[in-house]
Amino acid sequence: MRICIISGTNRAGSNTLKLARRLVADYEAQGAQVDLLDLQALPPECLSPTAYSEKPPGFAPFADAVLAADGLLLVTPEYNGGFPGVLKLFIDLLPFPQSFENRAVALIGVSSGRWGALRPVEQLVQVFGYRNGLVFNQRVFVPGVHAVLGADGRVNDPGVETLLAQQTAGFLAYCAALSGVRA
Repeated sequence: MRICIISGTNRAGSNTLKLARRLVADYEAQGAQVDLLDLQALPPECLSPTAYSEKPPGFAPFADAVLAADGLLLVTPEYNGGFPGVLKLFIDLLPFPQSFENRAVALIGVSSGRWGALRPVEQLVQVFGYRNGLVFNQRVFVPGVHAVLGADGRVNDPGVETLLAQQTAGFLAYCAALSGVRA
């Protein structure tokens, strides 16, 4: 099983990336092949208005990782009640419709606030629904991320740890069950 984990921000030193890196280890421990996409590494030319019509060559590895994945796991922070603009740009630049068409998608939200990025996760459910992605029903919300996540990406909250473990196992099973749907 091949999983593409997307760290949904380009903010340096983000908790989103710390958690995404931690999740790579969790998925690999379950036998999955994992690609981690860090949006900090997006080529600057992706910000050009011409990128919508002519994809920059440096974007190809990002698109290839998404297209090769059996499942996509997005980890998103909450910025001003929504998901980051760079994540929207990333989604917009991916090939249409094949990037999400009948592809399994799981979502995790992280925030400083008490709702764990509920709003951006639900917004992403709408985006992936529109693009015919198959959204896994076990979403994970990580509230108070600064207290929950250590500097090394370790989760200090047993409840969140349990939810992440359940989502990992469940999402891999979901991807396996859907393996013939995109063919």
